[in-house]
Amino acid sequence: MSRLLLGNIEPGTSDEEIAAFLEKYGFPPFDSLEHEEGDGSQPAVLLTYGSLDPMVLGKLQQRIHHMYWKKRELTAAILHDRFA
Repeated sequence: MSRLLLGNIEPGTSDEEIAAFLEKYGFPPFDSLEHEEGDGSQPAVLLTYGSLDPMVLGKLQQRIHHMYWKKRELTAAILHDRFA
């Protein structure tokens, strides 16, 4: 299982828009998407890929980290399981 935290997305961005954006840059479909709570200044989503190798996700993550989308600079971080 691999997880990607996509941060600083434009408020109000739909799940469908996120999926289309990621598909455009070569990402496979995600298994789940969770909107992360916060103060609202930098909305984020946690994407889970059940069968995607973390090394592959790392290469894909580099494509979008610090990219500008919808007038915001995105952050993309891979979350690692510490006790896996």
